[in-house]
Amino acid sequence: MTRRVLAAALAVLASVGGLLLAVPGAPAGADTDPTGAVVVIGTGGLSWSDVDEERTPNLWGLLRDGASATLSVRSVYSNTCPVDGWLGLSSGGRAAPDREGPQANPADRPCPGAPTVVDGRVSQWDDYVDATRAQKFDTRLGLLAETVEDEGMCVRAIGPYAAAGAALPDGRVTQYGELTPENLLVDLNTCPVTLVDVGALRDRDDVADGEQSDGSRSEQVREIDQRIGQVVEAGPNGADFVVASLSDAGVSERLRLVLARGPHFGPGTLYSDSTRQSGLAQTADLTATVLANVGLPVPSAVGGAPLTTDASPDNSERRARDRLQALRDLDEASHDVHGLVEPFFQVFAYGQLVVYLLVLLVWKGRIGSEASRTTVLSRVRTLSVAAAAVPVSTFLANLVPWWRFPVEMLAVVAAVLAFVAVIAGVALRGPWRKWPLGPMAVVSAVTVVVLAADVMSGSRLQISSLMGLQPVVAGRFYGMGNPTFALFGTATLLLAIAVSSAFVLGGRRRAAAVSVGVVGGAALLVDGAPFWGADAGGPPALLPALVFLVLAILGIRMTVKRWLLVAASVVVVFFLVAGADWLRDPADRSHLGRFVQAMIDGTADDIVVRKAQQNWDILRMNAPLTLLVPVALLFVTYVLARPTSWGSRAMQRSYDAAPTLRPGLVALVLMLAIGFAVNDSGVAIPAVGATLAVPLIVSVSVGYLLEEARTTAPTRRARRRP
Repeated sequence: MTRRVLAAALAVLASVGGLLLAVPGAPAGADTDPTGAVVVIGTGGLSWSDVDEERTPNLWGLLRDGASATLSVRSVYSNTCPVDGWLGLSSGGRAAPDREGPQANPADRPCPGAPTVVDGRVSQWDDYVDATRAQKFDTRLGLLAETVEDEGMCVRAIGPYAAAGAALPDGRVTQYGELTPENLLVDLNTCPVTLVDVGALRDRDDVADGEQSDGSRSEQVREIDQRIGQVVEAGPNGADFVVASLSDAGVSERLRLVLARGPHFGPGTLYSDSTRQSGLAQTADLTATVLANVGLPVPSAVGGAPLTTDASPDNSERRARDRLQALRDLDEASHDVHGLVEPFFQVFAYGQLVVYLLVLLVWKGRIGSEASRTTVLSRVRTLSVAAAAVPVSTFLANLVPWWRFPVEMLAVVAAVLAFVAVIAGVALRGPWRKWPLGPMAVVSAVTVVVLAADVMSGSRLQISSLMGLQPVVAGRFYGMGNPTFALFGTATLLLAIAVSSAFVLGGRRRAAAVSVGVVGGAALLVDGAPFWGADAGGPPALLPALVFLVLAILGIRMTVKRWLLVAASVVVVFFLVAGADWLRDPADRSHLGRFVQAMIDGTADDIVVRKAQQNWDILRMNAPLTLLVPVALLFVTYVLARPTSWGSRAMQRSYDAAPTLRPGLVALVLMLAIGFAVNDSGVAIPAVGATLAVPLIVSVSVGYLLEEARTTAPTRRARRRP
């Protein structure tokens, strides 16, 4: 039996690895033929809420006749200064000079001034290079200009910030001039690639202390729109014009705007292969777009993909208004939810702690008398199931346009609670309600199905959700991010526990093991497939946990040798998935594929140091909340895994009646621990996974207590009769 099980486990491992190796990445954008020229008109601080038919006629015309999207401009710091955005265009990656000021957080310091060009070279270039090297993003400044000039072409920079975008790796700018209307016609027809700085909006109500802002927001918007119109009017015929707001307006970060019009961009919405989202692009996409549209290859160091168009049937005013509303929705949802995430997690985490305190008091007999014990236990169970339904409800809430309501927090909370009521009601009132594992199975199944369906259909529910992907952060735009994987993997294991326990109680251990393989195999497929979850860090965490649970169900004792085999499988799966990811197109690689490339390039140590620093910063800035929920998970796991520990009678009953619960919890902790170790910002994985696992584990335990209380209640009543 042991050999057959180990062979089956290895077969699953090989199948998953083969799938990831065989399946290509996301389909590339449509092939484009080079044009005569690309003109990038760079600004900053503009959002789609600034665009209006009356106030910004030039931007409106580009929106109506061209393609448009929201633009994630996140660079090194939480907010992006104008020079940061232009350096991102130059490199196709993340770069920012140091910021000076007394504030502890660099994002609260004033933005550096515009670069200056002296004797054909950017004076501040050496400082830019030093800062970029210290940030360890493996970014190469000057990549755009170097790629263009290596092919015998040139890049023209017009305006001070454009010089940072058009500089070569040594800081030289071969073609540079100031923005003057009388010279525009000549300047815009000099080189195939022209970068034009039309000024960045700096909001006087939002800039850092010590930074000046000239004019009101409306005045600055009007002036920028006028300059954009001048550039477009003087530009060469047959050129692609790309207007991009490359930076924030102050210390507040949010999505910005990008528009494109020309031979490659008719009326419609911009699509990026790097985000896999229609209407959502990132700064690095602009670098790739410029190079591709003048017929040049896009270097693998560029972190974006060329923009293409999801075409609109026509360029009517009505369709332009519809696109504007959709883009404003993307921006508003991203901006509003970003500010709600921290208070939501605080309330949710502390609320769960209240639930655990109630459970403790119930276990100790401090709440309720014998007569009311059934009622108290029933309410605690209901509260636990409702708490477990909250995570998946935060995704479903995006089916409702809550960001359009006057008070966004109330709207999103109302939407979440509405879905919680539905899910918890189904879990607690269906025919499975009498089985203590029933509600856990229902909530876990709903979570798995919703998250799987979302990633299989484009990840739209995850975008700008309370526990999903945050476009303004630009960490990930599709597939299984860390929080989503934490919920998905946790729900998969809890569902496998419920299903396998039912089979074991029926005397069908082999069927129980097969059920775990079926549930887990489907989850691995959804999570790891490049065209769905595209999660390179998930399979190395989930697969060993599933293998452990299968072995435990079949009664195969875990020896030191077998634990070492599990550990080795983690390493093998990690490098198998990372290698498969590396074989994909550079624009489609996840962090694991980029890590393999960094190992080849000899810069992997920079990534390790930077990721360790990110995890430490998350832990430091969000403690104690980041630790409270995982500690609760470990505590409940300890109690359930040791029937002679504190709470012994109730826990022993849970263990006896749910035979795969104990090994399943060990598997869950194993998955969360490995996920923490192999993922970017992995410290969030145990915390998010615990928000689902702990209340469901509590509901199971209370369910058995409730079953016992109902069984013994008639006996107690009979004894009290005279």
